Amino acid sequence: MLQRARELGDTIRKSKEVHIVTHIDADGITAGAIASETLQRLGKEYSIECVKQLDELILKRLTNENHELVWFTDLGSSISMEYPGINKIITDHHACEEDSNLPFHLNPHLFGFDGSYDISGAGATYLVSKSIDEKNIDLSALAVVGACGDLQDRRFCKLQGTNRRILADGKKAGVIQNKLDIRYFGRETRPMYKLLQYSDDPFIPGLSRREDACVSFLQDLNIRCKDGDCWRKWIDLNKEERQKIISSIVQMLLTKGFGHKITCRIIGEIYILSKEKPGTELHDAKEFATLLNSTARYGKYEVGLNVCLGDRGKWLQKAQNLLGGHRRNLVEGLQFAKEEKIQKRTFLQFFHAGEGIRDTIIGIVTNMMLNSEEVDSSLPLIGFANTENGDVKVSARTTQAFVDKGLDLSSALRNAAKQLNGVGGGHNIAAGATIPKGKEEEFLEILEKEIKNQLDL
Repeated sequence: MLQRARELGDTIRKSKEVHIVTHIDADGITAGAIASETLQRLGKEYSIECVKQLDELILKRLTNENHELVWFTDLGSSISMEYPGINKIITDHHACEEDSNLPFHLNPHLFGFDGSYDISGAGATYLVSKSIDEKNIDLSALAVVGACGDLQDRRFCKLQGTNRRILADGKKAGVIQNKLDIRYFGRETRPMYKLLQYSDDPFIPGLSRREDACVSFLQDLNIRCKDGDCWRKWIDLNKEERQKIISSIVQMLLTKGFGHKITCRIIGEIYILSKEKPGTELHDAKEFATLLNSTARYGKYEVGLNVCLGDRGKWLQKAQNLLGGHRRNLVEGLQFAKEEKIQKRTFLQFFHAGEGIRDTIIGIVTNMMLNSEEVDSSLPLIGFANTENGDVKVSARTTQAFVDKGLDLSSALRNAAKQLNGVGGGHNIAAGATIPKGKEEEFLEILEKEIKNQLDL
């Protein structure tokens, strides 16, 4: 894989003009930023665009634009064997076909690694950047943000595999730190009761989704919720207060019958960007990733890109403004999904949001739903949402237990969508597809057969 990265680095050096095409999520934005900064440091002429997916219109346009080199980051594996009219390199991590192991294609799956947790799209792009110049190891911080945005730390409660080599580069460059702490989202910016209210991995019965209960819980532990008029955050607590909260949550989970394996997920590795201001969205890798998701998923990729490239003025302010809207949309989307009846079938369950949830965040909402107490996690969850151009976006999420049994949502969705003239792919535990409107029932029937065959049921 490192040799392939060096080969792609050589291709970049020989090119005068490069066009970057990247994905709309946090991993895609950080990948695009790493590619942009790498090219800028080389003095190359470059341009960049961010897309939801690579459809026929985009690919035909890229062919006609006749760029000297197109660099696909965090996407592109699905077209690696096609479109010879596009001179391309690909740094991606989504599941791909074995026969797509071509000289211009860098993907961990081609080298025996799992792209769902070993390395992200930003990480694959970083390997090329580092191969070009060792000084680019400072960009490792963005690769870690991309990996966290892609939930690559979820399986083991810490980054593993090639991601740890990238983390080591970041520590060497002095741009990132890792330590053990509570894994719940919002350590830097959320009031303590909000951190508990939105806890979901693991879900805390009696606290999660219950604001008043979370405030009472803290008060019962004699932990101040406020300093003056300011709500206290996790980073404001002292060691004893943190230990008291964690011990109480552990006791609650064990009392409710949660096993040791699930309870231990409260604590894990967290990643701090050393050069960023404490108490901001940029200081914690997961919160940084959420900030980026609030930009490109709403058509404002240039905002997130400029934040990644170091702007701490107007672009950061725009990103923070967008973040507020993103949080509201997620809360409303989750509520909308809960009000929709989850329909169970033999091998999966699903809900259809229609126009009620943006197609660009249906995957996030589906993941949140699967981790909520309202949904039976013993079946994969499928979320549908209508797109602006009249198609239907499909997002699928499952648990590690199903993956361990042999379920691969990426191939299942890809095969099912292909039979309906759609496209699909992703990872074994989380995947997506786009299909023609009105084909949802047919898609579910095909997908159930795929899941049944994979699990040998």
